Amino acid sequence: MDINYLYNEWLQNATGDPDLIAELESIKGNDDEILDRFYRSLEFGTAGLRGVIGAGTNRMNIYTVGRATQGLSDFLNKNYDNPSIAIGYDSRIKSEYFSKEAASILAANGIKVYIFEELEPTPCLSFAIRHFHTSSGIILTASHNPAKYNGYKCYNPQGYQMTDAEAAETYDFIQKVDYFTGIKRVDFDQAVADGIIQYVGQEVIDLFLDRVQTQCVNPEIVKNADLKVIYTPLNGTGNKPVRQILSRIGIEQVYVVPQQENPDGNFPTCPFPNPEIKQVFEIALEMNKTIGADILLATDPDCDRVGIAVPNKSGEPVLMTGNEVGAMLLNYLLSQRQEKGTLPESAIAVKSFVSTDLAEAIAKKYNCKFKNLLTGFKYIGELITDLESQGRADDFVMGFEESYGYLAGTHARDKDAVVASMLICEMAAYYKTKNMNLVDVMNSLYDDFGYYANVVESYTFEGAAGMEKMAGIMDKLRTNPPQKIAGMSVVAVADYKDSTTTYTDGRVEPIDLPKSNVIDFQLPDGNKVIVRPSGTEPKIKAYITAIGSDRDSANALAQQLIAAANEFMK
Repeated sequence: MDINYLYNEWLQNATGDPDLIAELESIKGNDDEILDRFYRSLEFGTAGLRGVIGAGTNRMNIYTVGRATQGLSDFLNKNYDNPSIAIGYDSRIKSEYFSKEAASILAANGIKVYIFEELEPTPCLSFAIRHFHTSSGIILTASHNPAKYNGYKCYNPQGYQMTDAEAAETYDFIQKVDYFTGIKRVDFDQAVADGIIQYVGQEVIDLFLDRVQTQCVNPEIVKNADLKVIYTPLNGTGNKPVRQILSRIGIEQVYVVPQQENPDGNFPTCPFPNPEIKQVFEIALEMNKTIGADILLATDPDCDRVGIAVPNKSGEPVLMTGNEVGAMLLNYLLSQRQEKGTLPESAIAVKSFVSTDLAEAIAKKYNCKFKNLLTGFKYIGELITDLESQGRADDFVMGFEESYGYLAGTHARDKDAVVASMLICEMAAYYKTKNMNLVDVMNSLYDDFGYYANVVESYTFEGAAGMEKMAGIMDKLRTNPPQKIAGMSVVAVADYKDSTTTYTDGRVEPIDLPKSNVIDFQLPDGNKVIVRPSGTEPKIKAYITAIGSDRDSANALAQQLIAAANEFMK
């Protein structure tokens, strides 16, 4: 397709949003800027759409959202009788605008819409899908990306993100839709008056919080521990539900970072609103000099991830990783439920396969079955749904991903920073009564199981050239895999794209997981380097596991493995 033809077509027709025309006028004659906006259409996959907000086929705007929604409407009308859908949105720029646009299109296609009356966390959307028994769900969010991004995630009736097959069929419908002439719409307010669009109010959020609260293991200890918490919702959706759930379980001393309390898609004090990054804690850490909190919490804009900082015994803040929090939570839940006699005989815990293997060692201690799944919380949601179909939903203890996503309970089928915030604070309160902070707890786990250094390195490849570079790197690693990494022999290569693990002795074993563009280089003693392109960002990630008898030896090995991964990316 002629890029300039597309540019002129949009300049003439994208009049539904004046911001788009102004942007297109501003880049007139700038071939590089035009190319970047039109060299492709935003790809619709199992993560839906995600991109920079702006004009063009490679941007998030009412036309790319509208086209995706019309395709989704066609998919739903083909596959369901009287389909319905739930819609949520976060604090990002134009999230509410896009959500109402989507609702208007779905209503025009005869699909009943339940839309939240205000911004809510992603797990609330997952809960609402199951509560209303809808055929699908949409959440307008770009999770923890910078302010210039927005996104559009689609869910299936089970409350987790679409499977590969569902997304592929939806994408086939989307590709048949013209951006400007192929989309049906009705007036949003009229559709509300007619009842085909229905607002979702606080009563559903209260039901969600009721279900979350059932996961509390030691409510009396929490009420008596006098825990102090500093919390930041990072200008996102967590402010109300996280504070409400902490209040419910008896945590009264919650101090919210005022600059990051209210919704603001510009994220003025946290340009990268990602709880994995130390910068988002800077204001909270400054506040803590006078408050002296036991724990600092940060949830990302759509409140499906949570990060923590914990002052150690000397008062120095320690930012704990997603792997560490996942391991601690699993150990806490298993130990406490075993002690109380509420741990099922067939208990099962789960993580993404790139997350720390320490969790598997902990589960083994408590005779808890453990599963490793592909990255993507939908696979954990799928496992919970399978357990539910067998009458075993209560066997699910928790699931987590190293990227700060956790879920306990079956109220949602996606990661949930509301339940995770509650349990993290409960865990901190429990150990406080034993004169331990969470740094002490983590160190005791390392003493028991060995030190696991888990590091994630990200490599960014922007634009069209970057996409080609990423594909070339993965092809090279497949066709010419390294025989040694950091001086250690590669004992096996697990290629999730062709679902095989090939060992150096010639054995080939199948991988019983869906195909995925991931390569796992397995090294002696459980060390490994996993290489995986992101499904939502122009990045390749290298997941490093280095295991040692102590922190220094494991970290030294991790640095060697990181250096080797850096060479892969050249």
